[in-house]
Amino acid sequence: MIEFVIAVFFLLITPGPGVLTTAGIGAAFGFRAGFRFVAGLCLGGFITMMMVVSGLAAVVFAVPSLRTVLLFASVAYLVYLACRIASAGSKIGFAPAEAPLGFRNGLALQFINPKAYVVATTLFSGFAFLPHSPLLEVVAKLVLFNLIWVPVHLIWLAAGARVRRMNLSQRTQQVINIGMAVSLLLVVCVALLASG
Repeated sequence: MIEFVIAVFFLLITPGPGVLTTAGIGAAFGFRAGFRFVAGLCLGGFITMMMVVSGLAAVVFAVPSLRTVLLFASVAYLVYLACRIASAGSKIGFAPAEAPLGFRNGLALQFINPKAYVVATTLFSGFAFLPHSPLLEVVAKLVLFNLIWVPVHLIWLAAGARVRRMNLSQRTQQVINIGMAVSLLLVVCVALLASG
């Protein structure tokens, strides 16, 4: 179980589309504005995990043409997002918006987020600690996962909100943008490796 908790922590602490967008909402609109988006991410993550645990994701991804379309759509979106982040000027990687992304956006993001499937597959197919009680193990993994997932996303939201209050130099902002973009491209690499 300790190995599972360590794996969850390291899989979640690395920036992916969900945490980067959460930080962006915090940076653009503040901490309170991001709660609905994080709630959508949470429900979307739960549904994604259930799709993986039930085997539905495996059935969908077993259709080669559908799997290819979904993979390219996800990769294209993530590359686009990485380019937008890397090329952002004085903003911290996010284009200005009229209103924060809400619950539906958070929910939808998890379905096209390849990292969500990679994480769920890794955590639920590996790290068996209750082999004689698979249902109890799934429930325990869900509880442990969310005990880490929720605080990690709230920390990213708070970090974004803190960036909003800072007056960073142009150079520092560019370094942050490039770091965020590289992180997203690493997610793309993970998605491509997982698809092979």
